[in-house]
Amino acid sequence: MNLQEIDSAKITILVDNIIDRLLPSSSVVIRPSMTSNQRIAESPIAEHGFSAILDIAYTHDKATKTNKFLFDTGVSKDGIVHNSNVLGVNLTDIETIILSHGHFDHISGLISILEKIGKPIEIIVHPEAFLKRWLIFPNGNKARLDFLNEEEILQSGGIIRKLDKISFLPRTENNLDENDSYAVKNIVNNRVIVTGEIPRVTEFEKGFPLQYKEEKNEFDLVPDPLVNDDQALVMNIKNKGLLILTGCGHAGIINTIKYAKKVTGVRKIYSVIGGFHLSGQGYEECIPFTITELKRENPRYVVPCHCTGWKASNEIINAMPEKFIQPSVGSIFCF
Repeated sequence: MNLQEIDSAKITILVDNIIDRLLPSSSVVIRPSMTSNQRIAESPIAEHGFSAILDIAYTHDKATKTNKFLFDTGVSKDGIVHNSNVLGVNLTDIETIILSHGHFDHISGLISILEKIGKPIEIIVHPEAFLKRWLIFPNGNKARLDFLNEEEILQSGGIIRKLDKISFLPRTENNLDENDSYAVKNIVNNRVIVTGEIPRVTEFEKGFPLQYKEEKNEFDLVPDPLVNDDQALVMNIKNKGLLILTGCGHAGIINTIKYAKKVTGVRKIYSVIGGFHLSGQGYEECIPFTITELKRENPRYVVPCHCTGWKASNEIINAMPEKFIQPSVGSIFCF
């Protein structure tokens, strides 16, 4: 797979489960200041969801190029807009929005973002992200999940691209064919892979067993444990290796890493950042296996966000203290 190198990537965490305003900056991560104009600055909010801005820089056709993308939109209608305002993040120059999957904690701010941007913008999303889904718990209780409303997205300026296989960013005339698909054409400029559906090859990563989907109606529910729409972003940092950005990691963070290596041919993992979904009943039993495999993959940095959970994060700290970086809303990771 022809994934070209980039010189740098900057990932700004707009929505995440935690915020710590006392964290110091380092050579890899810039933390937002607590003060502004000799006063305590307004604080961004933390919430159970995820969203990140991705800025990339590279040399293309003898010139320095940059692109800016939005990955997921958080769990509340306005949380991402509030945080972007507080942090001074410009949303109007985003080129493409990518949704990691169709769960409410990654899509709920989408309409607010589209209204904020105020112009047509492409949204890359797996077709199954539009399924109407339910959670059914072992005790029989169930709850319907909020879902993507295709008509509302279109009315708000979203240009929906339903893609279940690998695609590339930036999305330009040079990597589109006559069918509006990501075929190499003219000068190749493939800098970010959107993985599409990720094969499940490990034995311990089970997806989301509580999930069901509607067939004919809400009384006709069938198991849907795999979350096939779960996808990640993959980049190749020059002289460093692969940078992998996940939303929830329902496909399994190890499955995701293995797939990224397979399709790129790059063996070195530089950094893994995002949700690893190791929190909650039924997932914590996967922590030891995940830690073992992470140590084997030997990334330079591990940044467990969102649904990774405190227990898994602490295990990562204990097993790989020199690799762990604590996430926090507003942090800018510079790879």
